[in-house]
Amino acid sequence: MTAPPLVEVDESVILDLKQKLLDPNTTLPEKYRILFSLRNVKGAAAHDALELALTDESALFRHDVAFCLGQRQDARAVEVLTNILHNTGEHPMVRHEAGEALGAIGTEECLAPLRAHLNDEVLEVAETCQLALQRIEWLRDHPGATNEESPYYSVDPTPALPTSIPTEELRDVLLDEKKRMFDRYSALFALRNKGGKDAVAALGAVFGARSALLKHEVAYVMGQMQDPKAVEFLTFVLKDGSEHAMVRHEAAEALGAIADSVTIGLLREFATDPEPIVAHSCEVALDVLDFEQSGQLEYADKGDGDKGSGAGEARRPICPCRG
Repeated sequence: MTAPPLVEVDESVILDLKQKLLDPNTTLPEKYRILFSLRNVKGAAAHDALELALTDESALFRHDVAFCLGQRQDARAVEVLTNILHNTGEHPMVRHEAGEALGAIGTEECLAPLRAHLNDEVLEVAETCQLALQRIEWLRDHPGATNEESPYYSVDPTPALPTSIPTEELRDVLLDEKKRMFDRYSALFALRNKGGKDAVAALGAVFGARSALLKHEVAYVMGQMQDPKAVEFLTFVLKDGSEHAMVRHEAAEALGAIADSVTIGLLREFATDPEPIVAHSCEVALDVLDFEQSGQLEYADKGDGDKGSGAGEARRPICPCRG
């Protein structure tokens, strides 16, 4: 459960990125490149730029900004994330991400807003807040805990169970509708850390479960794993117009991360999906694919003409902010 270290950059670079972010002519994929840079930059100026990005018209983009604020684990974000969580007029996916981000930050100030929404009318928001509180409580009870088995740079919503647990046992926990969501998530992340065809198959079985929150997290980790064996599962989810938008959008981004040539036509097809969150996800995923195929290493806008500022250095991204 560790994020990559934040880097120092000149404030003029951050100002340049901020101006681009607020420019109405900046496209959504361009905004994501900026977001991917700002996520990794230390300091108040980068934080303030990210807060401004929360006013963007795209719910998809706002939700990923909230995600990045949580991954930075900067307590300055608690107030704005709390306001988003309380705002029932905001898109549920953005509110969910604000709750998850508060759990990632995990300070004392995060507890009250999370408790206030444990029984939120939106099930995905309620389940997120329950997980976030349980994560904070678990870390309090396990102060020396690390996430050494995870090869991924992410602050996960729950700790992973040990990878020494047999895959079949982890699958049973993951699919047990009577288990706490916290325990099912812990099994999910253990399967991600194990990797391999059996783990992918176990994760894919979740797409028959009831919880949209759980299914969206499975799609997300399939993108992290970048295993071509997940393409069949993710394609089915993306094509299912009756599936929750938050699950379909994660499937689209995961397909972009796997970068299989077979997925390009599918992403192009659904880039005009009537659900904006799905359409925007496909648009951004295609931009990531184009970027990777160009041979460039960092999906990021470093500002000031990309003059090697050091902003945004990270591994190949899943979506542009979930490296």
